[in-house]
Amino acid sequence: METLFQHDYIYTAGVYSVVVLSIIVALAVFEWVTPYTTWEEFRKGNMAVAMATSGKVFGIANIFRYSIEANDSVLGMLGWGGYGFLLLLFVYFIFEFLTPTFKVDKELEADNRAVGLLSFILAVSLSFVIGASI
Repeated sequence: METLFQHDYIYTAGVYSVVVLSIIVALAVFEWVTPYTTWEEFRKGNMAVAMATSGKVFGIANIFRYSIEANDSVLGMLGWGGYGFLLLLFVYFIFEFLTPTFKVDKELEADNRAVGLLSFILAVSLSFVIGASI
């Protein structure tokens, strides 16, 4: 298998596939920890949930970008990317903890775009910090 990944096109397709699957798994985990149904909120046109989810997708992809650059093996890339995702998931819980006057999930579900934008910015900016440390 390692010989197969020595070809640039095959390596790129393999890494791309691993990252896409990782994003799908990460979104499933986020779906599991939020009280609302993301896809239902998308259908309703909820921009706050769209912004928060977009930040998560960008954050995960950005973490994997750094992980790909820092690792020579797909397994190493997946390990660091997974660890980075856990840290990004922790950001989600910290955001909820740091806002005791309101519930982030309730505000997102109510289409509070200010909360959606802040959620987006937190995920994106901290993904750069997480990625830089890989």
